[in-house]
Amino acid sequence: MSGRRVVITGVGVVAPGGVGTKNFWNLLSEGRTATRAITFFDAAPFRSRVAAEVDFDPYEHGLRPQEIRRTDRAAQFALVTAGEALADSQLDLTASAPHRVGVAVGSAVGATMGLDDEYRVVSDGGRLDLVDHTYAVPHLYNYFVPSSFAAEVAWAVGAEGPATVVSTGCTSGIDSVGYAAELIRDGSADVMIAGATDAPISPITLACFDAIKATTPRNDDPEHASRPFDRTRNGFVLGEGSAMFVLEEWESARRRGAHVYAEVAGYASRCNAFHMTGLRPDGLEMAEAIGAALDEARVDAREVDYVNAHGSGTKQNDRHETSAVKRGLGEHARRTPMSSIKSMVGHSLGAIGSIEIAASVLAMENHVVPPTANLHDPDPECDLDYVPLTARDWRTDTVLTVGSGFGGFQSAMVLARPDRNRTA
Repeated sequence: MSGRRVVITGVGVVAPGGVGTKNFWNLLSEGRTATRAITFFDAAPFRSRVAAEVDFDPYEHGLRPQEIRRTDRAAQFALVTAGEALADSQLDLTASAPHRVGVAVGSAVGATMGLDDEYRVVSDGGRLDLVDHTYAVPHLYNYFVPSSFAAEVAWAVGAEGPATVVSTGCTSGIDSVGYAAELIRDGSADVMIAGATDAPISPITLACFDAIKATTPRNDDPEHASRPFDRTRNGFVLGEGSAMFVLEEWESARRRGAHVYAEVAGYASRCNAFHMTGLRPDGLEMAEAIGAALDEARVDAREVDYVNAHGSGTKQNDRHETSAVKRGLGEHARRTPMSSIKSMVGHSLGAIGSIEIAASVLAMENHVVPPTANLHDPDPECDLDYVPLTARDWRTDTVLTVGSGFGGFQSAMVLARPDRNRTA
């Protein structure tokens, strides 16, 4: 069963600017931004006070009171997106053996909002050194154990196969889908519900990123605060959200007449073993991940039609990524459109890799490359085609999406139309 091909047949998205895949794509294709001043709590004490928040009512999206009571916001995102992806795929999971259906959920910071809220309660607003656990919600343990995200999704869809949480920082959303694809490819599962979720907009997260000055202090202009590849960029905008997918073995999907968005044709990950937050300027480790993903996909660099960038909007990341894409694609990099959707939906940490996969398959679906918003003054050191300001009609049969994370993680995935002519 080794070497089976894996395709995406269902997509679900919860993102800033609108819940649901349709709303998400409308935002991207119109080049609108969803970044704003933080409304979840009083952010006045913090250096960076802007974020890309999701307007989300769990009741409105079908979650039951008991589900809402026991789950963190990030888990709720995952349940809603998994439901949308499954409905989109039109796959009847009751016709599948439950032990052949698995779940892989990526998350960088787990139940951050739930833990932050509960600490505030059990410590009486931080006044108690010895907290009183009797004031905590009954399901507080679930907040401490990120694997509860995978368990919640598995229970919701009736999956009894492999179930895991992948937590590799900001590459979690690519890595979870890559891991899920490998399980199908090697025969360990026939269907995987895979993606990522994070809801990190909380005081503790703001404090952590303030300390290393990774987030932007451009608080007076939230709508234009996220500026990947721009000369004036000065940090990323924190975001939240989720994207989940239905992954299937291609022949099975074709037999049932499923709509196929893309094949997960290649995936690779590397670590720079260099610095917890720093990056080598030459981008070598990301370039190696790109090369390995292209090799697995049997795709020549010249076949890549679009690069969905990590594009966080920090000085070092954008330079690093530009170098990596040049190394990975050679001269073809200068002919290939490349854009960052973080300019519109912010950086949702572990979730963003999956949200960017969703953007990539929708770009393929519509033959439209989403823009890099707020890119008015290009950095001379970032000298590729970043599709500034306005979406572009562009034939996209093969997409490369990349991610970079604290700890040195660098991941790349190749998405392609399954009926393409593959390199021998």
